Amino acid sequence: MNYWLMKTEPSTYSIDDLKKDKITSWEGVRNYQARNYMMHDMQVDDLVLVYHSNTDEIGVVGIGKVATKAYPDKTQFDPQSDYYDPKSTKENPRWWCVDIGFVEKFPKILTLNKIKSCPELSNMVVAQKGSRLSITPVEKKHFEGIQKRC
Repeated sequence: MNYWLMKTEPSTYSIDDLKKDKITSWEGVRNYQARNYMMHDMQVDDLVLVYHSNTDEIGVVGIGKVATKAYPDKTQFDPQSDYYDPKSTKENPRWWCVDIGFVEKFPKILTLNKIKSCPELSNMVVAQKGSRLSITPVEKKHFEGIQKRC
């Protein structure tokens, strides 16, 4: 089993949206490394730390689970979508996504500042200066530390 951290802006799609929907397509990722994680490394039932970014209080807000293998992201073909890519074709798609299912919402956010201040978690990718990827792998010990809320 692999563990992941997936960032989302709560004004676009929050942990509460995932809880309500139960499952969602994690579409709109437009970074090749993050795409490659979904295409080549994510497996069904891998666990995901759901992370709210670009908001007043950023950090891990809950847990999700990879529900499907990667498949072409339909938004790349839609000229009306913000994620449209005119160079992508159905025969040769550039962008992929996975479905994520809801597992748990934390009673309280585990903020990035708390992650950085916790010795067991401070070397997580998300805690490193300049870390901007929307999807990053997480070591099992870090995932377990987050579950314990450090």
